[in-house]
This record gives sequence, structure tokens and C-alpha cells, in this order.
Amino acid sequence: MGAVTQLRRIIAGLVPVIALFAGTAPASADLKLCNRMSYVIEAAIGIDDKSATATRGWFRIDPAACRVVLQGTLTADRILLNARALGVYGTSPLPQNGSDTLCVASDNFVIAAARQCRTGQTPAPFTQINPTRADDGNLVAYLAEDSEYDDDQARLAGIQRLLVIAGFDASPIDGVDGPKTQAALAAFLKSRGLAPDFAQSPNFFATMVEAVQAPSSTGLTWCNDTPHKVMAAVGTDDGKTVVSRGWYRIEPGKCLHPDVTGQPRRLFSFAEAVDAENRTIRFKDKPLNWGGDTQLCTRESKFEINEQSECGNRGFSTTGFAAVDMSSGGKTLRFAMP
Repeated sequence: MGAVTQLRRIIAGLVPVIALFAGTAPASADLKLCNRMSYVIEAAIGIDDKSATATRGWFRIDPAACRVVLQGTLTADRILLNARALGVYGTSPLPQNGSDTLCVASDNFVIAAARQCRTGQTPAPFTQINPTRADDGNLVAYLAEDSEYDDDQARLAGIQRLLVIAGFDASPIDGVDGPKTQAALAAFLKSRGLAPDFAQSPNFFATMVEAVQAPSSTGLTWCNDTPHKVMAAVGTDDGKTVVSRGWYRIEPGKCLHPDVTGQPRRLFSFAEAVDAENRTIRFKDKPLNWGGDTQLCTRESKFEINEQSECGNRGFSTTGFAAVDMSSGGKTLRFAMP
């Protein structure tokens, strides 16, 4: 496949990686992105041609799937990439720290002049890729994790990851099949009234993502009833350590289950509505947020913080979380306009 450009960022004690398998083939055919990660991702591409730079996105790609993102002969000095995991994954990896900063938008977009962001656009890191030529004559770039899954393993790991978020025990997320994974998958399919062979259907991941975004009778569920994007964080107390973790992106009209593992003694929640530039929205001169009196540490970017004392002295913010009553086994918090 050629050289491998690895883009690393440590999130929540893990080191997931997007690996872009690079080569030197000229860009003279369709360009495909292939996802060998255990996450459903959305990708944006940048085309740098002399003095003009344009961006386009988002292209949704399931684990073990490929998607054509550019068609026909391409004349460009450089091709660049930004990718993000869906918000359902919460503290999933931010795919790269690129050397180029280009403009993107929250929803599908085409931006002709992508180095100067306008209203509704935000700067994002892009990384140059040099795709290789596949057997079919197209150019291809692979997105991968440190686990170096093949297609079958990536697909199974992707299923395992969503099963766990949906509340079915398919851990560990390793891309290895076995009785535990099959039992969790069977239970999920039965709970949704789906046939056993539905797992092989092309829209299976869309069905799983939709299931994760629906209210649940067990565990914690956040539902966004506002017209704004909501960013949420969760705190867990196992009796020894209080851990705060965020941010989880919840789109308008959607629900989400934070990936709370084990059986913590107490849960805490904080959420705030943000605009396209991720600035806190104010309503009647007050921040539009949902929290409480328990002070936990947070920061602007994704985080997992195990020590909650002296937040400010350690470079964190102090945020008021609300205690969540989980005595009935399940709790749905709905975020609505005042």
C-alpha cells in the first residue's frame, strides 16, 4: 500500500489512530475512502489547487465500507482529509491533528474558498493524503486504527461498539467473533423485531445508530428537544473515583446514551446548547444549559478527567453537574427550551 501516515491523538487513555495509506499515484481517477475503523465516520475532503482551496463534506462511511468522494480526472496540487466519528460515540477519537486549517460546516457543505471561514463555518485540521491506485484503477485511501483491522474485523468491531453503547454486552471491542458477541447481537435483533440475517443488510449500521439514538428503559439517555446542537458531559462515581467525561454531540430531535460502563453508585450530567461555531447559546441573557450543584472538571475539547480537585489550577474549567436519579434503573433527561 506504500508508506503509512499515522495521525495520533490520545483520548480517554486510548491511542486510536487514523492511518492513511499513502503512495505516489497521480490523481487521475475516482478517489475512494475506505473505512477500516470500528466507528461510523464522516469525512470531508480538501482540494488545494495553486492559489485556490475548496472543501466538501460530509461523506458518511460505515466500517468496512468504501465511498467515492471525487469522480473523474482531478487536477490538484494536494488532496487533504478531515474525518470525525458520529456523535453517538461520545468521547471517540478525533481523527487527526492536521497541518492545514480549512473551513467546514456542521451539515453537508461545499466551500469554494475554504481558508477564510464565514458565518456558519468553523476551522478544522486537515491532513494531506497521497492515495494509491487500486486494482480497479481508482485511487484509494484507507482510514484505520492501531488495531489494524481487516474489513471483516472492522465491521465486527463496529457492531460490537454500537451494541455496547446500546446497552448489550458485546465487550471487549476487538473484532473477534464469539458466543458473547453473537448473543448480544441476537438480543439486539430480537429487541427490534429484526430477522437474524438483517445484520448482513447494507443499512444495518444505520439501524444500529438509530437504535442508539432512541430513548431506553435502562441506563442514562439524553434527548435533545431544542432546535440547537447540544454538547453533554457525564460524571460517574464508583465510590472511589469520580470521573468526568465529554463531550457528546446530540443533534436536534435526537437522543443518545453515554457509554457508562460498570455500575457506578452515582451519575451526574451537564449539557449546553451551542451554535455552529460551538459557542454557548444564550436565552434571555443566560447560557442555555442544564446542570446542577456538583462541581466537576471539564475542558473545551474532548476529555476524561479522573481527579476533580483544584480544576482551575490544573488548567480545567469547573462546571456544575446535576445528580441523576437512577434508582429505577433508567433515566431519560430531555433538554428543552425554557
